[in-house]
Amino acid sequence: MPFANFKFPEGVVDTARKEEIIHRTTAMFVEYFGEAARPYSMVLVEEVADGGWGRADETLTLEKMGLPPTSK
Repeated sequence: MPFANFKFPEGVVDTARKEEIIHRTTAMFVEYFGEAARPYSMVLVEEVADGGWGRADETLTLEKMGLPPTSK
């Protein structure tokens, strides 16, 4: 079963963009594995709270990435 897991800072990706990510990722799986993969493809788009993730031992925030804060 093809599986993709995308994680984004909370509030950065709207519903329409999430749907686009799901559709385009599924299309990529079908292109690569064939149409039989479509019903078994899973795409998970998750939002992570600001400051709730990191890389190379550094906690990342919207501010550190030069992005504006999201309104909650």
